[in-house]
Amino acid sequence: MSRSPILIEEEDVFRRITLNRPERRNAMTPEMQMELIAALEDAPATGCRALVLTGAGDAFCSGLDLTALPPASSKSALEARAEAERVARMFLALHELEVPSIAAVNGPAVGGGAGLATVCDFTLAAPDAKFGFPETRIGFVPAVVSAFLTLQIGEKRSRDLLLTGRIVDAEEAMQLGLVNEIVPHQDLQRRAQTLAESLAHNSPQATRITRRLLVSQWKAWLDAAMVAAIDASVEARETADFREGVAAFLEKRKPVWTKG
Repeated sequence: MSRSPILIEEEDVFRRITLNRPERRNAMTPEMQMELIAALEDAPATGCRALVLTGAGDAFCSGLDLTALPPASSKSALEARAEAERVARMFLALHELEVPSIAAVNGPAVGGGAGLATVCDFTLAAPDAKFGFPETRIGFVPAVVSAFLTLQIGEKRSRDLLLTGRIVDAEEAMQLGLVNEIVPHQDLQRRAQTLAESLAHNSPQATRITRRLLVSQWKAWLDAAMVAAIDASVEARETADFREGVAAFLEKRKPVWTKG
């Protein structure tokens, strides 16, 4: 029997979602994305007062599972657009969640994984956690995540991380504003639970209205940014550099880029 790509645990006052592909460092497949969207969208209906997101094993999430991608040449523009729209829906489901969200980042969070970790209201990181958006290193574009990152840390810092693709440690991530707290690894899940329980003591109606208010302040800008991000993602997947970057990654070699 196949294992579910996410685990959902209903605690006393919060829901814990664990990305559950530790053998692939919790890299995301379409199935995982759809299950995560469903788990986020129905969380408020369960009566939970907060949500904790973490990863199984020694990684939080290594981003998109490139081994799960079909050959680029076999994919239509409509299929590429549907994939980009699914990613946008996943991030929006987390961003617009009516209950507070907490990421317990137990290890590397890369690409879309870094996006999931930092879109949460609170990001707790183990000392050995790493964060980065290395998409340009494989010929891809950090499209959807770029909008949320800019909202969080500003344009100048976002340009640094997105254009260089560099990986930062937990300490620098906290200095940049991506992380709220660095917590010893053995205390990480307990700290996430304590924070969730503390948030649950607040008025649920006031918390829900506050979350809606925070989302509404940037909604028009973010809606337009999502349209542009989806277009950019589709455009990137049609390039020779994307095909070469994915092939080089899978073949464990350096990519050979086009000249222009």
